[in-house]
Amino acid sequence: MTTDVQLHTDGRVGRIVLDRPRALNSLTHGMLLAVREALDAWAVDDDVAVVLLSGAGGRGLCAGADIRALHDDAKLGGAGARAFFRDEYLLNHLISRYPKPYVALMDGITMGGGVGLSAHGSLRVVTEHSTIAMPETRIGLVPDVGGSHLLARAPGETGTHLALTAASMTAGDALFCGFADIFVPSPGLAPVLASADPVAAVHAAAAPEPDSELAAQRGWIDACYAADTVEEIVERLRDSGVPEAKEAAEQILAKSPTALKVTLAALRRARRHTSLAETLDQEFRVSCTALTTPDLVEGIRAQVVDKDRNPQWSPATLAEVTDAEVARFFAPLGADELGC
Repeated sequence: MTTDVQLHTDGRVGRIVLDRPRALNSLTHGMLLAVREALDAWAVDDDVAVVLLSGAGGRGLCAGADIRALHDDAKLGGAGARAFFRDEYLLNHLISRYPKPYVALMDGITMGGGVGLSAHGSLRVVTEHSTIAMPETRIGLVPDVGGSHLLARAPGETGTHLALTAASMTAGDALFCGFADIFVPSPGLAPVLASADPVAAVHAAAAPEPDSELAAQRGWIDACYAADTVEEIVERLRDSGVPEAKEAAEQILAKSPTALKVTLAALRRARRHTSLAETLDQEFRVSCTALTTPDLVEGIRAQVVDKDRNPQWSPATLAEVTDAEVARFFAPLGADELGC
């Protein structure tokens, strides 16, 4: 189906190696379908006891979806992007309930779709090189791939901070926020990759958890992000007297106003959900609606096509984004629902 992901069994280990190193292993639709086919087969194969996910190239597991392809398809109506989102989110759900141990090595850059393939697994490993993020508001999108489920359950308001600013997590932050389970110094990955029992190898290579800067900043984060609106969050950040909070306010105001308001609403709703499936269904509605708005195409243009880093959002301000526009992102899709 594709040569961009290597799938094979080695003894009793089913190995998934994302293999687009020049593109930081960003995901194509073909890669998703190939991984799904392998996981479906291994789930019922008694000779496969455990699945191990890693990335080729040494720079990261996966930088997310191939957003240039999403940009091009969205300009043509978005049918291909909707199909991509559907298969991606269904794969995320499968990983979350996989019947065998699923070990994900989140070494290096792990963002967006890479989080979806790893952070719902049963054993999630980070290293000192891990940089983990849900950066969707940078491109006019909203955290997806089950990311809003994880962010909504992070301690206090740390998930809201990460979602609105698109900030990256260190290994310590990812462990603190529930995106990872165990810390392994990067030299310890080679024995894990070579092992016939990756689960045991991970635990044997584990080291004490590094500190989390986010945990140390809970005071101002929880106080500022508990507000009911993005506008009030920004005001609290600016008035807090904390330099990091003021910087966060500026980071937020650079993002798509529509994406920011929808993101906050999505996380607040996700807190009330009782399952990942419910949140994935919501994310599918939100992402499909985002394809009909100008900010997604404009955000990707500014970040990866023209690379001018100067998106012209529409609407351009938070005040112009109405409650009715936000509500539109959560409207049922009828026969097109994801239906996890």
